Amino acid sequence: MEYDRKSAVSSFYGGRRTSVDALNSDFPPPGPPGRTRADSSSSFYGANRTSRADVYDEGIPTAGYNQTSYFDAGRKEPVKFKPGTDEEAPAEPAWDVYADFNNAGPRYSTAFGMGDNGYRQVPSPTPYSHDGAAYAKHSTPTVMGEDPATPGNVEMITVPALGPEWKAEEMRGMSKKAKREEKMENAATKWKEWKRGQRGLCGKYFTRKFTAWFLFFLCAAAALILAFTIPRVPGFNLNASQPLSSATAPLNETVPTEFSRAPANFSFPGQIVMQADTGSNFLPLTFNNIHGTVYDLQTSRAVATGDTGKLTVPARDLPIITLPLNFSYVATNDSDQTWSNWYNGCRNKAVYTDGKRPAVQFRLILDMSIQGLIGKKSTSTNVNDAACPIQLPLDSV
Repeated sequence: MEYDRKSAVSSFYGGRRTSVDALNSDFPPPGPPGRTRADSSSSFYGANRTSRADVYDEGIPTAGYNQTSYFDAGRKEPVKFKPGTDEEAPAEPAWDVYADFNNAGPRYSTAFGMGDNGYRQVPSPTPYSHDGAAYAKHSTPTVMGEDPATPGNVEMITVPALGPEWKAEEMRGMSKKAKREEKMENAATKWKEWKRGQRGLCGKYFTRKFTAWFLFFLCAAAALILAFTIPRVPGFNLNASQPLSSATAPLNETVPTEFSRAPANFSFPGQIVMQADTGSNFLPLTFNNIHGTVYDLQTSRAVATGDTGKLTVPARDLPIITLPLNFSYVATNDSDQTWSNWYNGCRNKAVYTDGKRPAVQFRLILDMSIQGLIGKKSTSTNVNDAACPIQLPLDSV
């Protein structure tokens, strides 16, 4: 048996069963008359052989190439092939839920001549007038097709759906009281975090520890600066031998020298020379003004006033300051004690047998306005033995 025995195998290869054993016979039995026996296998055993030549074998599965002859690897995907390109076909667009709101849904499709761009202008209503041609006509705009003059597009307006109702808590959260409480709560939280050192006053800067050290050094620096820059009130000393002296120009030319009994009064110029002590100042001391008032030591009546004006004295020194005085007093009569004290002290020396005039006694009060200090500073001193700065003539009252 040199021919292919597989073509005559049993029904395993799709052939019909016969009573003759093809494996033990030299020649296969002849087939039915008028019918040529064809190979029952598929083209798998030969490129030029047909697998379905016998019309009677149609409908009978073959063992050459069928789906049950191989292991089932699962679901087979069809091959997507697009002639003329190697790229994958674009995915179909997803269903747009907002299409109707954006005028892009199926209702606006251009298929079958149903073109619609989504905009339809609403025509203006016809104005109402008793005398016009539109009288007794409806002012409602006509639809498309009824009036040739009316545009074909009708404007479509989409009204959004109403949201859920506001709850009472949400309404309260929108009130000014709730917002104020929230701000206070946030401020309290930030304050507690700052006290714990978890945050700073300016972001991460000026934490509690840093702020404490910063304020300490700031106060120390301010104290040092103020110690050297704040002016001190100076002390004053008067000339013990001659507290009062004659006035110089221009005061001696503007203030007349006069004593009168009826009415009892007197006026004359004078000045006080003082020595200031600025040893406690590190910067030059500036006086806006020094106002002096002289009071009679026995009667406490004011008899003279004077001002220095603005002046600057050096620091850590003993400068001389001159205070001009204008002595002026008015009494009821010449028996006034104050008038008598200053009259006797200013009379001519020749009137007295020993040539010595009685001393005048007064109290000097200085009110100082110092630049750099708030308010006015005052100081005072008493003088028990001072000579009158003028001397009246012998023929004086």
